Amino acid sequence: MFYRVLGLMSGTSLDGLDIAYCEFNEEKGKWSYSIKQSETIAYEEDFKKKIRSMENALANEFAQFSVELGGFFGSKAREFLDKYSLDVDFVCSHGQTIFHRPDLHYTTQIGDLSALCAKAKQNVIGDFRSMDVALGGQGAPLVPIGDEILFSDYENCLNLGGFSNISLKKQSKRIAYDICPVNIVLNHLCEKLSLPFDNGGQIAASGKVDENLLKQLNALPYYKKKTNKSLGKEWVVENIFPLLEKANLETKDLLATFTEHTAIQLSKNITGKTLLTGGGVYNRFLVEKLKNKTTHTIEIPKKTIIDYKEAMIFAFLGVLRMRNEINCLASVTGAERDNCGGLIVEWK
Repeated sequence: MFYRVLGLMSGTSLDGLDIAYCEFNEEKGKWSYSIKQSETIAYEEDFKKKIRSMENALANEFAQFSVELGGFFGSKAREFLDKYSLDVDFVCSHGQTIFHRPDLHYTTQIGDLSALCAKAKQNVIGDFRSMDVALGGQGAPLVPIGDEILFSDYENCLNLGGFSNISLKKQSKRIAYDICPVNIVLNHLCEKLSLPFDNGGQIAASGKVDENLLKQLNALPYYKKKTNKSLGKEWVVENIFPLLEKANLETKDLLATFTEHTAIQLSKNITGKTLLTGGGVYNRFLVEKLKNKTTHTIEIPKKTIIDYKEAMIFAFLGVLRMRNEINCLASVTGAERDNCGGLIVEWK
């Protein structure tokens, strides 16, 4: 079976909307994939602020903006398809996470699917996390099923985005979990310098590691948990930001210390040959620190995979959903059973 799918991904770091046109082919149980066309629609600063404000918005404002964002996603999907003269079977959208509290049995991604469908004029699949959370799971990470099927040559698949997450095989079962925050903290610190991010980690490289703060960060209870764990912005606000504020350090030293903390936590979780993807790959200072802390091979793939692996895998989750096949693993999320998540909105 052959599938043509558009994957849409908007992560916690708010870099923009990743759009990837993907082709998948299944023959006798074996899958192949390719990203044929891709681009990122950068968010303007006011738009980022609007998204961030949603966690404290009134209910009617929240509902209205979810429709607005869904329409934006749909319009950009339509423009992309027209620009490259593409036809697809359906569009798959991750949405924009505003709340992720599996401990309280809910997760919320905005970007109304009906509004997206109306603007894209295509069948749409989204809301991939809710079913797993309803079944007692973390609802995250979801990418590991794609790692299992499409990237089985690697012992570890490590993604560095707003948060870092790792996927690996353990005792014949796929497990995965969030390791620690990455860009959601580093970019937050850079905003104090009126910068969107630390280009290549240059500012962090100019700072000094504060051993006391580093010790406090590494001692956070989350890092003692084994698996079936995930992180959200709420955890960062409650646990990371207060430590950074209390440290009363220069921003460059905070960046240096948090980068060191990140490299330490990542290195503790790598178990073998590792595929490294996500925007954090471009932080050369962080990547070099990580390589120096592990003896395992760290492989950086071609740019399209670095930038669009998540968008591609959400497209693949949609393929599995359309086939009514498992697209979320209980061994990863801790749900009571494997499940097939995703809501389908039909254009015709």
